Amino acid sequence: METKLYTLIIYSENFAGILNQITAVFTRRQVNIESLNVCASSTPGVHKYTITCFCTEEMVMTLCKQMEKKIDVLQANYFTDDEIFIMEACLLKISTEGLLQNPAASKAVRHHGARIVEVNPTFSIVEKKGLTEDILSLFEALNEMGIVRQFVRSGRIAVTRDCIEHLDQYLEQRELNK
Repeated sequence: METKLYTLIIYSENFAGILNQITAVFTRRQVNIESLNVCASSTPGVHKYTITCFCTEEMVMTLCKQMEKKIDVLQANYFTDDEIFIMEACLLKISTEGLLQNPAASKAVRHHGARIVEVNPTFSIVEKKGLTEDILSLFEALNEMGIVRQFVRSGRIAVTRDCIEHLDQYLEQRELNK
């Protein structure tokens, strides 16, 4: 079976220990989490987990079903990249001396649509938002010049292409069933 990158969007009530329960589902199935982002959702008291992993469609369906069995998980859905809008962010700390002495460095920053947000005599900070591939391309370009001192990138954030939020439908139906 073919493995590919899936993005899972999971909603839970805001209770301590839920993240541990969610990651345990991946551990039991021996599926590695590629990226993880947790934040409050637009629904009060509900948190949104955006997790990416490489697996088969059969496995991602199993993961979602297992997570929805957790008492505090409201909903778990999976998506391919064409079903969602995605973004990541990164920060690169680069040598200011290397930046000033190598015109290709500032050209790479501009070419990749990044911004220099801090410059001091020792280091400069470059910020980039976009798709994973674009961020890694900028990192590789600057790293080949030997000027990268630190690199960090966020987990993926995502919203669906659907007009209505899946969680909203679920909560409306839950209220009707009460």
